[in-house]
Amino acid sequence: MHWLDWLILFGTLGFIVGYGVWKTRKDATSENYLRGGSDNRWWAVGLSVMATQASAITFLSTPGQGFLDGMGFIQFYFGLPLAMIVIGYVFIPLYYKMNVYTAYEFIGKRFDNRTRLLTAGLFLFQRGLAAGITIYAPSIILSKILHWPLSWTCVFIGGLVILYTTSGGAKAVGVTHKQQMAVMFLGIFAAFGFTIYYLSSNASFTEGMSLAASLGKMEIVNTSWDPATKYTLWSGLIGGFFLQLSYFGTDQSQVQRYLGGKDIKQARQGLFMNAILKIPMQFFILLTGVLVYVFYLFHAAPIHWNSANVEAMTNIAYEERGPLVVGEKEYLDYPLNPVQLMHRSTTDSIRTNANAWITAGRQQDTEAQNAAHERLTQNLAHDGQLRSAYRDEIKETLPDREPNDKDYIFVSYVMDFLPVGIVGLLLAMIFSAGMSSTSAELSSLATTSIVDIVQRDRTDAQQVKATKRATIVFGLLALAFAAIFHLFENLIQAVNILGSLFYGTILGIFLVAFFIKRIGGTAVFAAALITQALVLIHFALDTLELFAVTDTYGITSDPLEIGFLWYNLIAPAILVALAFLFQQLIPPRTDPPVEFNV
Repeated sequence: MHWLDWLILFGTLGFIVGYGVWKTRKDATSENYLRGGSDNRWWAVGLSVMATQASAITFLSTPGQGFLDGMGFIQFYFGLPLAMIVIGYVFIPLYYKMNVYTAYEFIGKRFDNRTRLLTAGLFLFQRGLAAGITIYAPSIILSKILHWPLSWTCVFIGGLVILYTTSGGAKAVGVTHKQQMAVMFLGIFAAFGFTIYYLSSNASFTEGMSLAASLGKMEIVNTSWDPATKYTLWSGLIGGFFLQLSYFGTDQSQVQRYLGGKDIKQARQGLFMNAILKIPMQFFILLTGVLVYVFYLFHAAPIHWNSANVEAMTNIAYEERGPLVVGEKEYLDYPLNPVQLMHRSTTDSIRTNANAWITAGRQQDTEAQNAAHERLTQNLAHDGQLRSAYRDEIKETLPDREPNDKDYIFVSYVMDFLPVGIVGLLLAMIFSAGMSSTSAELSSLATTSIVDIVQRDRTDAQQVKATKRATIVFGLLALAFAAIFHLFENLIQAVNILGSLFYGTILGIFLVAFFIKRIGGTAVFAAALITQALVLIHFALDTLELFAVTDTYGITSDPLEIGFLWYNLIAPAILVALAFLFQQLIPPRTDPPVEFNV
């Protein structure tokens, strides 16, 4: 990597960390450290909310998602605007009215301390794991560039975040989010613009989008009612609504962001800013991934996106085959294996037929264009088979390596094709995103553990000191998770699946708290325990495919299989129903549940 890229990368990171530490050096009050100061304007709240959600995973996995599966992932966010409205007019006023530091304080006041501890515990568990993933994601990049061990790279990135988060708490998180979002917006716009520019030598933007659409990459809306389909209009609107409602309304990493607003109006407007900008932002990132896909139709794509794995396979090939004599016919292909050689030929065919499709379209020769499209489709299918075969070889030859390379697609494109300076900017974008979400997670984990779990009377200075220690502890735990973490199918899917397993139960507790006044703590506590157990059991059975059946045509189906987004609807529904039932069976308390007007 060029020295200018290093300068831009470390200069940007150094400025953000240094500014955060310097800006909050005198903000040693619990109001500032635990809640962020409660003086932020709506635009600062909105940027902080967006920065918390836009982790490095967003800029690693989302372009890869667009590259592989097209624009369908955008349906995941269709329920977000409605969720922001509900949170803005129901959740926020009650949080501000009760003057709480955490969302789980509200649960304790509405029900009892036992339910508060359960809700906070579920948050700590899933968000603690997610924090490890958000550290792991940017570490992939630096380990790839520097050829560092992944575990040590995680320590480097995590340590940087722990430094300024421990120093300034929630206030430092909010302060640095503004700079981090600026870097993110600048970086993704640069990637989008340069991709269009590079693509223009082969196809115009319109032609590229038409080609992508013909290959199934531009399907934005899927109206299927199949519950096993991950992303559909209905799973996004319904399941996505409940997931976003839970994440933004009950997850302390987000609640902490808008509790730092100057008042209810500023907090609400910040959420509405997120509602307006989030879907276009994700659409733009996915579209960048689709453009990269089209770009590689005209340029030779690597058989495997993780170059470190390819390099290791190459070194083994050298050792096994021994040197060849320079000048031999096979020398230029050495040490490529048969799969790599077939892939080279296939990429040539893909490029030829992609160009033929564009040429036929310009000549309005429909028959020739259809023929080129058919050949291109066959080439791409064969290419997919070769990539799968190569991953199998990696799995067999390098059993300690992760063969999944989906999250390396975008960074490989950046490193191989984008110009000097822009590479550093885009790496700074990814690291900024990773730091923004991780810092928010560590701050919220520390605040929740001290305020909701420990619950000791302390002076203001003692509260800040205890929260700083908790920030360091959770930072170290996140590093431990990150160091041993292995890639899921896709990092962004890993985070969303993890959230969906727990958010439904948490949301169910809050829905009862907000809207069903006559249900008490004992009933909702028992319902939450059973609901969470049912979700985890079903997920385990679904993952293990114990009930999968293969028909005479070789098609496998599992009656238990559902898209993970539906957990965010099913779990609250089960919890509310059980809470109603248990409330009828449990003798009324002498002190009725606390009531709040919504």
